[in-house]
Amino acid sequence: MSTSNPHTSMTRFLVAAVSSVLVVAISGCTPSDGTSGTTAQSSGSSVPTLPTVPYAPSTSTTTKAPAAVDYRDLLLSASDLTDAEDTFVERSRESNPNGSPGASAFFVNDQDSRAIIDTFTVYADAATATATLKQAAGTLPTLVTGGKPQPFPVGTDGVKVSGTAPDENKAVTLVFFAQDKALVRLEFQSAVGDNTTDQFVANVAKMQQIALRVGLEAAQ
Repeated sequence: MSTSNPHTSMTRFLVAAVSSVLVVAISGCTPSDGTSGTTAQSSGSSVPTLPTVPYAPSTSTTTKAPAAVDYRDLLLSASDLTDAEDTFVERSRESNPNGSPGASAFFVNDQDSRAIIDTFTVYADAATATATLKQAAGTLPTLVTGGKPQPFPVGTDGVKVSGTAPDENKAVTLVFFAQDKALVRLEFQSAVGDNTTDQFVANVAKMQQIALRVGLEAAQ
């Protein structure tokens, strides 16, 4: 695969993008098979904040609130994303993005020409996660231009759209899906004309689904 953007310009773009990515909650918001790969360049595109489940304070003076769960270990790792085409490194890994239960990680390849943003939010139950996914899916036309949202066969109510960022300076693929009570948002960015392959996107999404399926069961 080509890496068509110059290293220096991509690096400046990625540095600017990191700060914006880390404050973002999942809007809706997993590695490759070793034969296809891609992901994207870091993005400054805003991720819609999804509604969170209201917290109901305890009326008991003797009952302590449960400790917050650290979900960062349920995210993918750089080694999960690395294949014959690209070696990825992790730039950040945050717990509870935007104050909501969940986790978010930001990865770039060794040439700073592709990036992946892996984010999920954990809701009170699966019904809430699925309802929020439907809201998030409605925002896709505002986040990606030139592509039509399509059903995506990973998780519950998966949806994917590929195109360009609204400013058309990079190729973008967005994936939303629910896994139990978690809502996953995967964003793949790269140079225009160097889109992430469908197979790589599917591999990454499936791996994140499995990590959540196993990890959320253990956390409950």
